Amino acid sequence: MAVTGGKPTNGGDHDQARRWTPEYVVDVEKGLVTVRFSGKLSLAQIQDYAKSLRANPSFRSTFSEIADLTGVKELDLGAEDFLKLADESDPFSHDAKRAFVARGATQNHAARMHKILRGQRNFEIFPTVHEAEQWIGG
Repeated sequence: MAVTGGKPTNGGDHDQARRWTPEYVVDVEKGLVTVRFSGKLSLAQIQDYAKSLRANPSFRSTFSEIADLTGVKELDLGAEDFLKLADESDPFSHDAKRAFVARGATQNHAARMHKILRGQRNFEIFPTVHEAEQWIGG
């Protein structure tokens, strides 16, 4: 059974602009969460995604994750944001298998920073979703 998540939320910015929590799929049978980020990636978007996952009754922190960053054009995250995400926001356990799909320098930087700060051994970066799926499934 797969459960889709992600929805518009009110932003915490001064103008209260709407932002989108990235859409994701929780595949309970595979024990896998697949998410695709795009556009300008911010701390708030990632925190909203993590909060939405935690609230999803089908989600387990031990599930694997494929995070597709290939649509990210701009990264609106500083060093403190990366630390906050790694220490406070990440809903996955340290034992979860994580695959980030990244092609450009910005995307690779984001994936590498998260891998380093989380200190995960089960974390790899791939150029395609297909390669990530093969690694997760293997």
